[in-house]
Amino acid sequence: MKIKYFTLPNILTLGNLLCGMMATLCAIAHIWDPQSTPITLPLAFIAASAIFDFLDGFAARLTGQYSPLGVQLDSLADMVSFGVTPSMVLVAMFNDAGGEGWWWMMCLLVALFSALRLARFNIDEEQHESFIGLPTPALAIAVGSIAWATSEGTIALNPSHILASSVVGAWLLISPLRMFSLKFKGFSAREPKNRLRYTFLLLSLAILIIGGAGTAWCIILLYIIISILMNLFGSKTNKTE
Repeated sequence: MKIKYFTLPNILTLGNLLCGMMATLCAIAHIWDPQSTPITLPLAFIAASAIFDFLDGFAARLTGQYSPLGVQLDSLADMVSFGVTPSMVLVAMFNDAGGEGWWWMMCLLVALFSALRLARFNIDEEQHESFIGLPTPALAIAVGSIAWATSEGTIALNPSHILASSVVGAWLLISPLRMFSLKFKGFSAREPKNRLRYTFLLLSLAILIIGGAGTAWCIILLYIIISILMNLFGSKTNKTE
């Protein structure tokens, strides 16, 4: 089997990985010397990684350049960008909040559970139309946004809050909660699932315009709430049918 390394989707995935490495390096630099690198910088690279992550899948669907290599490469890139990076950001936040001792290691749960989440995704045939558990990019964006908000002073967290957030975030990654996907199959607004996607994206844009990058975590919270309501509504519908 001839393997093509540098297809358009794979190049975009490498862009995701590159931004993820930059985000991780920025977070580690902040841990060692908070004055050298602002805690807000990782969010910019996480956002860039998320854009590349969306574009590589879009490019694969558009060009038909699907490959087993691309699937594995995507997960490896996501592990760095959306698994290791948020863990390092949480460690940085823990230190900034005055955390002491080895408790910071609880922040690494996000990276460990991201690995489980991504490994399951690769073999799970039930996640083509929707996701089971919170997608890793969503959690990474939430963590980066909260770090941004704490730097602005709009959110005040103590070490216990950060450790609790790490545990809850890690659990959400492997939770049984089914969550809707933003992967469009066609762009018609007549499709009910597309209407939900467009509505969510418009609300997300409004939140960012009004509140800025420090409110991106609200978008992820909205995503979780909508997914919970969809699960409850779907369960009730199934019972009445």
